[in-house]
Amino acid sequence: MSLETELKSTIENIGRAHTEFMAECDKLYAKKDGVAGAVKSAMAELKIENLSQAIDDLTGKKEDLEKRLKADKDRIDELEKKINRPGFTSDEDKLEAKAISDFNVQAKAIARDRGLPQPADASPEQYRAYKSGMQKMLRQGDKALTDEERKAMSVGVDPDGGYFVTPDMSGRVVTRLFDLSPIRQIANVQAISSDRLEGIEDINEADAGWVGETGTRSDTNTPQVGKYEIPVHEMYAQPKATQKLLDDSSVDIEGWLSGKVTDKFARVEGAAFIVGNGIAKPRGFTTYTTAATADASRTWGELEHVATGVNADFAATNPADHLFDLEAAFKPGYLAGASWVTRRSVIVKVRKFKGSDNNYLWQPGLQAGKPSTLIGYPVVMAEDMPALAEDSLSMALGDFKLGYQIVDRLGIRILRDPFTDKPYVKFYTIKRTGGAVVHFECIKFIKFT
Repeated sequence: MSLETELKSTIENIGRAHTEFMAECDKLYAKKDGVAGAVKSAMAELKIENLSQAIDDLTGKKEDLEKRLKADKDRIDELEKKINRPGFTSDEDKLEAKAISDFNVQAKAIARDRGLPQPADASPEQYRAYKSGMQKMLRQGDKALTDEERKAMSVGVDPDGGYFVTPDMSGRVVTRLFDLSPIRQIANVQAISSDRLEGIEDINEADAGWVGETGTRSDTNTPQVGKYEIPVHEMYAQPKATQKLLDDSSVDIEGWLSGKVTDKFARVEGAAFIVGNGIAKPRGFTTYTTAATADASRTWGELEHVATGVNADFAATNPADHLFDLEAAFKPGYLAGASWVTRRSVIVKVRKFKGSDNNYLWQPGLQAGKPSTLIGYPVVMAEDMPALAEDSLSMALGDFKLGYQIVDRLGIRILRDPFTDKPYVKFYTIKRTGGAVVHFECIKFIKFT
């Protein structure tokens, strides 16, 4: 079965599961005196729960197939470009040029951090030799390097074991992190070459007033600007393998290592962007103070929430009203790029909500590339969002591109350690990243209290 056929079949299965889900929900809710009342049925509730899980599983499969199809299309597009434009520099050459540029920038940054003289820029030939030597060293250790390879490795800042610059692996890991970390997909991400990102807060406005032809003109207030800072923090992964496995294995060690790092980093940073306390880690957007006050009267630095009136749940009557109340709290310009961020336990509840037209407000993505939506806004599933509890901020809506800033310090560093845990070889890998809310009108919450 081709990927296209499998994707089409999966979308059809999502549609059938959603249709059955709606039918079962309609059976569960009976009408009495014009007011909807739940018909208690443990069997019906279980069936609805199973259908909801099936929709989640099929939606995950759909997203995976879409990624695989996109990767195939990108490879075909690259081949077509090479065939149709033989007189121009190939895409591979452009990618290599970008990799060499990143390599040289990172080598200089590492040298500066370690108080070493600034190295000369590596040529394409030196970069290729370094890359080849790095792959051999990761597999067999630096003692396996020949004199020529050791000389080539010297462009990696420090010939005495300090070969830390690996832009090719960094690119692979960062790309996969983007795919795996849900907040990276919707937030603003910026690479920096220092230890923090600084920006300007322009949140005040000038005063103005009416005056007669000969009236006195007094000075009006001058708007002021502020500054925000987002520091980068260090996270790490340390997968390990035996030296024998590295010596004898025929598998792609580089791919194995990047897969380990990706899984570790994605879980660690994905949680921090949501619930991190900002101490030696990014500050998550759910950790800020919230208030049930509008933008015009709320202190900058606080986020707005709409309370459900019930601890750990939606209101029993007209629960969908909270969704529309939250939408109405935004200025229209912030809704164009808005997304919901919540966890599955909340989606299970809102899937049953109906609007005034008696249609379900949650809709699955029944086209390739289209996400599930709730009252028209895409839904991002993030299991690191707080679980339903008293005062929990389990559901957020906002334009995260404007509201939440992620910063990445250039590069990923890998240190091969064959000494401290023999016979294992440790691959100590670090990445420095940070995150914080930068616009406090662009993200709002439903608070279950």
